[in-house]
Amino acid sequence: MKSYTEELWFQTAKRYEFIDITDRVEGALAASGVREGLVLVNAMHITASVFINDNESGLHADFLDWLEKMAPHEPVSAYRHNVGEDNADAHLKRQIFGREVVVAITEGRLHFGPWERIFYGEFDGRRRKRVLVKIIGE
Repeated sequence: MKSYTEELWFQTAKRYEFIDITDRVEGALAASGVREGLVLVNAMHITASVFINDNESGLHADFLDWLEKMAPHEPVSAYRHNVGEDNADAHLKRQIFGREVVVAITEGRLHFGPWERIFYGEFDGRRRKRVLVKIIGE
């Protein structure tokens, strides 16, 4: 069995941002030489997420609106975590959207359903963070 590891680095300009990372994961898959197996894509920070969904701007705006209702940033004083910080909402948003995804690899390609893409979700941006891509298989 082969194993391949790559880290993707991000520094967003905004506090909240969704970035389509599918092409970068496909690049790692090509570099791995794996034809059949699994790829794990994991946000390595507790205020960021990796998820699979459609690459449609209206949907992404809806996600942000919904997340802000579920875990509003303001007032920062509403969160016990925010003693000297202001990112408690980002931790909660990450819990909602999740830490990682696993995608099957079939015939050297990501085995997706219609419209599926992999996204990095940033909820406390403007600093450098990374995503782990771990590929195993034959």
